[in-house]
Amino acid sequence: MGFTDFVSEAGLTLANNFLSTRSYVVGDAPSQADVVTFKAFSGAPDAEKYPHVARWYKHIASYESEFASLPGDASKAYTTYGPEATELPTNPKDKPAEEDDDDVDLFGSDDEDEETIRVREARLQEYKEKKEKKGPKPAAKSLVTLEVKPWDDETNLEELEANVRAIDQDGLVWGASKFVAVGFGIKKLQINLVVEDEKVSTDELQARIEEDEDHVQSTDVAAMQKL
Repeated sequence: MGFTDFVSEAGLTLANNFLSTRSYVVGDAPSQADVVTFKAFSGAPDAEKYPHVARWYKHIASYESEFASLPGDASKAYTTYGPEATELPTNPKDKPAEEDDDDVDLFGSDDEDEETIRVREARLQEYKEKKEKKGPKPAAKSLVTLEVKPWDDETNLEELEANVRAIDQDGLVWGASKFVAVGFGIKKLQINLVVEDEKVSTDELQARIEEDEDHVQSTDVAAMQKL
């Protein structure tokens, strides 16, 4: 049978299963079998879906400068290798030490390979359908307590708060507020707000508030927590 392709899920699944018990395509050292197989890939495979192929690909890539000197026949196609290619032994270390030869299937089964592929693809399809049903994740939000300090005790705090609340932005919702005594007759505005993290930057919001130079001396984030 050999390898079929390294593009489709079926082809990559076959390769992943084959390399799950092997360090190299042939034997226990890198060879031209690994080189021609490596070159058949268009790029590194997905490590999450095909961990064994990805591990092998990364390892063989480390020999790239030595490809020409590796042993073996470089003229063979990558499809020569893979599952049920009888000329290709598995690594000796992969065989259990006391395995009974009568119980070993040296050639595998087409039906078993096809069944493995069918089950894998069915599970992938189920996963995709479940993910689609769940829909998009809710936007990440934060509850922020902001402190806005006026210049002095003569600053009109009602105007200051009105200017702050006048800032309207997608992903920003103003909440409750109060005036908190600082000292020497001066009070600061303490106001709560909820922001969508991807839409609103607290740094940029503070900068916009501080543009009201007639009322605002400075701003600080007193508290922040994820919702």
